[in-house]
Amino acid sequence: MSLDDLRATGVIAVLRAPTPDSALQCVSALVEGGITGIEITFSTPDAAAVIDKARRAHPEALVGAGTVRTAEQARAAADAGARFLVSPGTDDGLARAMLDTGLTTLLGALTPSELMHAAALGAHAVKIFPASLGGPGYLRALRGPFPDVPLVPTGGVAAGNVADWLAAGASAVGAGGELAPSSAIASGDLAEITARARAFAAALREARS
Repeated sequence: MSLDDLRATGVIAVLRAPTPDSALQCVSALVEGGITGIEITFSTPDAAAVIDKARRAHPEALVGAGTVRTAEQARAAADAGARFLVSPGTDDGLARAMLDTGLTTLLGALTPSELMHAAALGAHAVKIFPASLGGPGYLRALRGPFPDVPLVPTGGVAAGNVADWLAAGASAVGAGGELAPSSAIASGDLAEITARARAFAAALREARS
């Protein structure tokens, strides 16, 4: 996956599921609703196996790994066919391991100093997390000194403010509970997840029109 793919996808669903089966069902519901950027977090049991099955079931989707916290997880995700890797923070050794896979790598940051560190390590994009602490205004402020660093805010992103984040300079946005609520995943309410995916996809189209 390239940065152009990331920008084209626009919305990345951050998926935390209690079981592998519920994760795969959620992926199908998201794709049905028009969201094809899927981040399977390593807080999901057997995340690497889920990534492998999800990408095979939905070749049109960009399936990656999130909550990558160890070099072993980075390698397992790459072996499973992940298209991108996302870490919630920035660690020098982990960053090297993620970049060594050759996959598009997003390192996590919140402050300007953390963002500088992530960029210096070679991150292809920086995940601003938790973006809810500052909102689109904070992201816009970061764009001033970092106009060349692709930023992906995650946390605090809803269908109703996708346009605000993109207008503030986001290359793409990450959405977790607002897109795939843990209650809906646990109960198997796939219709709810698909409906939310459609709302996000519609918001993205409107923001770009």
